Amino acid sequence: MSDTITILAEIKAGTAQIIPEQELLKKLQSGKKLKVKLGMDPTAPDLHLGHAVVLSKLKQFQELGHEVIFLIGDFTARIGDPTGKSKTRPPLGHEEVARNMQTYFDQVGKILDPKKITVRYNSEWLDTLSCKEIVELLAKVTLSRITEREDFAQRIEHHQSISFHELLYPIFQGYDSVALHADIELGGTDQTFNLLMGRYLQEHFAQEPQVIITTPLLEGLDGVAKMSKSLGNTIGLSEPADQAYGKLMSMSDVLMWRYYEVLLHKTAAQIKKMQDDVHSTAVHPMDLKKAMAHAVVKRFWAESEADEAQKSFEALFQKKDYSKAHEVTLAADIPNPVWIVDLLKALGAVPSSSEARRLLEGRAVTVDDQVLTDFKAQVAWQSGTVIKVGKHRIYKLG
Repeated sequence: MSDTITILAEIKAGTAQIIPEQELLKKLQSGKKLKVKLGMDPTAPDLHLGHAVVLSKLKQFQELGHEVIFLIGDFTARIGDPTGKSKTRPPLGHEEVARNMQTYFDQVGKILDPKKITVRYNSEWLDTLSCKEIVELLAKVTLSRITEREDFAQRIEHHQSISFHELLYPIFQGYDSVALHADIELGGTDQTFNLLMGRYLQEHFAQEPQVIITTPLLEGLDGVAKMSKSLGNTIGLSEPADQAYGKLMSMSDVLMWRYYEVLLHKTAAQIKKMQDDVHSTAVHPMDLKKAMAHAVVKRFWAESEADEAQKSFEALFQKKDYSKAHEVTLAADIPNPVWIVDLLKALGAVPSSSEARRLLEGRAVTVDDQVLTDFKAQVAWQSGTVIKVGKHRIYKLG
């Protein structure tokens, strides 16, 4: 019993909610090998540190010897899922889904043991449902229940359209848990409604309902919105370690504490102690940020890569040794001179023209130590040209 309580405490650490916690305790006490499910739609080719939060929780179950099911939502990605915003996410084609799935496998292996993962695809059962079976499934859910979902309710209130397939999405995702007989399902807090739908449908199919475990959403580098590829505020798991380290160092001192909490599982007491040390000037915030960046890269890349990334960072920003800058070879079709915005996009430094404009107006872009502020500037470049973006991103053209 005491061992189970200890395991429950370890699982609970770093989570937002366990629904219901007592049922999780009973499942752990049963001694059976539990089916622990995490579903992801391959809507973008890259996973990032935001995904790493929930993948790390899944790894705990893997290490405890339970069956970890990594569910690829290839069917749901093709129909287009609700974005949680005021518009519909566009559906993806078969080829795009296939490409994204392959990169998912490559990146998930950075956190999970790939030899101990059960990979399933929800097209296995959703592609084969007959019209009769779909109608029978839909009959178990009322429209009022579906529209309780916060983003749907807001769109209805503001007279914004909702496509019918979006209403079906939570039901299809919930049915995944029925098809897999899942005991536990993990997801971010933004997935709570869909995860509970799985629990609800399992009860209607006379199954023991799954326990829901949600993890916090990690804010992106802007410190405002959740980490999202579409917002350009991500640190991708496939990025070079030195680039990830540099991005971590570029965040605000305030956001640093959130990364200590969510990614490194520091307790409130530990974080307060570090903050007190900063306030008393016993420790410089830069040292704590370097420690955080090193720990994150060590955890999700490798210790040797973290050591090398830190050395490179120190050489770049403390010794001004640009030989350690992230080297980028531009595509052959990049003109010379090139519009500064196109150059920043080619470097992967900005996701959009509006972000480029913001950086330029903030005097945060330099080319060979010359500050650029003109949004229309044309840049003549050559091998060895050094572009600095923000405080801690430096690129050298190869």
